Amino acid sequence: MLKDLEPKQIWKYFETYCSIPHPSKHEERASKFIQETAIRLGLSYKVDEVGNVLVFKKAFPGLEHHQTIVLQSHLDMVPQKNSDCEHDFLNDPISPYADNGWVKANGTTLGADNGIGVAIMLAVLESTDIKHGPIEALFTIDEETGMTGANKLSKDFFTGKKFINLDTEDEEELCIGCAGGINADATLMTLQEKVSPDKKAYNVALRGLRGGHSGCDIHLGRANAIKLMNRLIFTAIEKFDIRVCEFHGGNVRNAIPREAFATVVVPSAYAKDFELFIPEFQKIVLNEYSDVDPDIRFTFSETALPDKVLTEPSQDNLVRAIYACPNGAIRMSSSFEGVVQTSNNISILQCVNGKNEIHCLLRSSVDSEREDLGNAVLSSLALAEAYVEFSGGYPGWQPNPSSELLNQLQEIYEELFHKKPQIKVIHAGLECGIIGAKIPGIDMISCGPTIKYPHSPDEKVSIESVQRFWNFLRTVLERV
Repeated sequence: MLKDLEPKQIWKYFETYCSIPHPSKHEERASKFIQETAIRLGLSYKVDEVGNVLVFKKAFPGLEHHQTIVLQSHLDMVPQKNSDCEHDFLNDPISPYADNGWVKANGTTLGADNGIGVAIMLAVLESTDIKHGPIEALFTIDEETGMTGANKLSKDFFTGKKFINLDTEDEEELCIGCAGGINADATLMTLQEKVSPDKKAYNVALRGLRGGHSGCDIHLGRANAIKLMNRLIFTAIEKFDIRVCEFHGGNVRNAIPREAFATVVVPSAYAKDFELFIPEFQKIVLNEYSDVDPDIRFTFSETALPDKVLTEPSQDNLVRAIYACPNGAIRMSSSFEGVVQTSNNISILQCVNGKNEIHCLLRSSVDSEREDLGNAVLSSLALAEAYVEFSGGYPGWQPNPSSELLNQLQEIYEELFHKKPQIKVIHAGLECGIIGAKIPGIDMISCGPTIKYPHSPDEKVSIESVQRFWNFLRTVLERV
């Protein structure tokens, strides 16, 4: 229960919002909740054809002449859970709890990305003591899996020219730019053949990886479960002549895969050696990833012999394609220290019943580099006779260091916290890029309280950070 946390109105709304299932593509109940809240508060609102909601709040008496401020958060969340968690994201509520200064969830993503932004906006709409000008509160849909709400947003849906996005995940940062992205989806046509009876079959599982956001965390050197399981399979093919029956990992495009699973068939003569190999392989990779992924864990169990496995040519195509495909941070920015410029995340693999699909998310703040990386991904997968299709591209958000809104927020931040905020360009997709491209002259900033490990079941939001950010935003609304 979060009822004792401060600011009470924010945590009240956040806990309520967590009780409403709202994974990407399924924000209908969340949208209805926003509309019902607007009605309860006596505020006017409108909804567009895809489900974006805009709520209007009039200025504090005497401040009607102030410029309209647009506040914006997205309604959807990334539905990630541990493999041993029974949570149904379409029907079950998230159960947040406070622990040692953080709010967390049990075995699932918390949805603070971007639910805490939603809760903060609702607290602003409910407030009666903030002396602000006119406010337009924009709640968008499907940010996490396609930027659908931002892409479909009409350029005249709102009127404000000062725009504050609440989807940045470090309270000390003011974000002024972000990377663009594009999806790559590969299909491999594979053949299967019957299994001879002189074999043993094993289910192999890889768990314990940290995963994380496929943009913000891609440079941290964490293991990708699909790549790591593929490496084990590749090595075991060479050593023990194993054959792959099934291989899958990851379940959302914008998270680094934390788990992967395979069913393989081993010649009986090599079965014992294969069993000894798995813990030895685990030692090797733990040595490599000890600082960033110390809990890597391979397990195996013998299982019934399947009827079919991939043919050798099909298996070779699949395993080599995954091995060769670029993954991780490809290039760092020369303009912004510590910021990734270009990356790829092999995010989802499905190799089940002869159907083979590989899904990637490519990001870059430089359009030509994103195109070049796309060609590299296409080439590596096409060598394995895969059909590759690109979709869902969205533009980056070009930074404007001379922004008036940035200067105003910097001054307020320094006055409140007696230090300078970090001005950042991030390697992740924000709706600001898409929305800004529709509305020339709009002045945009992204900020928010501190969230750790978004897009993973380790996600947590700092309680003290929410309090500080609330004080900051209240001041911004009163003075901008």
